[in-house]
Parts: sequence; C-alpha cells; structure tokens
Amino acid sequence: MKAFALIITSDSVFKGVVNDEITPIVEKALEEGDYQLVHRVVVPNDVYAIRGAVADAASRADVVLVTGGTGLSPRDVSIEAVKSISSKELPGFGEVFRLKSLEQVGLNAMLSRASAFLVGSSLVFVTPGSPQAVRLALELILPVVGHALAQARGEPHRH
Repeated sequence: MKAFALIITSDSVFKGVVNDEITPIVEKALEEGDYQLVHRVVVPNDVYAIRGAVADAASRADVVLVTGGTGLSPRDVSIEAVKSISSKELPGFGEVFRLKSLEQVGLNAMLSRASAFLVGSSLVFVTPGSPQAVRLALELILPVVGHALAQARGEPHRH
C-alpha cells in the first residue's frame, strides 16, 4: 500500500471561510486503489508554510498532492515553494495536465502552472485547487505512481 499525503494551500480554507471540497475527492479516489491517506494539512498561501508542509509530508508519504497556488496571482506560490526543496522537476505531468485541461476549460488551461517534483524519494504533484482539477490530476497520477516511485528509488526499469 502506498502512503499518500494531501496539502491544501488556501488562505480561505485555512481561515475556515470556505469549506474543504478537496479531501473527499482525494479520499474517494484513493480508496479505489492501493493507497492510504496518511497525512492531510491545510496551509495558507505562504512559501514558508508550504515548504515546511511539503518537507514534512514527503518524510511521511510516497506521494504528496499539493492543491492550490498554481495560478498567476501574487499569492500563488506553491510551485516556487516546492521547487525550492526538490531535486528534480517532472515537467511531463504539467504538460499532460494542461493538455487534458484544454478539453475541460479551454485555452485557460495554459494559465495553469501545474507541475511535479521529486522531494527526497517522494513524488510531489502540485495542481490547481478546484475540484475538477484535482479529479483530473488524480486520474493522471494514480496509474503511473508505482512505476515513477520505482524509478525514483533506483529500482530497475520495467518496460
């Protein structure tokens, strides 16, 4: 069973102004596979808070999903936070995410900075914070997690 962590970056969810719609989506997707949600935290849109949360989650889980903070506003800093503690960037995830998003949201898909990184030996995926985006991200992530983790941990490639 693969350990999964969820980090929701949202000032409004953190303050309790808006309800968390993401956790139920993640829990439902994970229960259908070989995954267990071992850690969940909500943090404000702050580089230091996100960086600390990701470092902690990566020490607990094989896969970390960071939702929110991928847009263009000054408070959208999730990519910068994760990138600063990563050893590798996995641009393919963002490319495929934007391609699939094009079908759902049209040309606005190119405004997303969704991406993936390696932090320690954990995969960290950073996605927009909308329920629709999180569902799409999980559809893309879950089928490749096993193979990606094996590569990240230096196991022989399976073709």
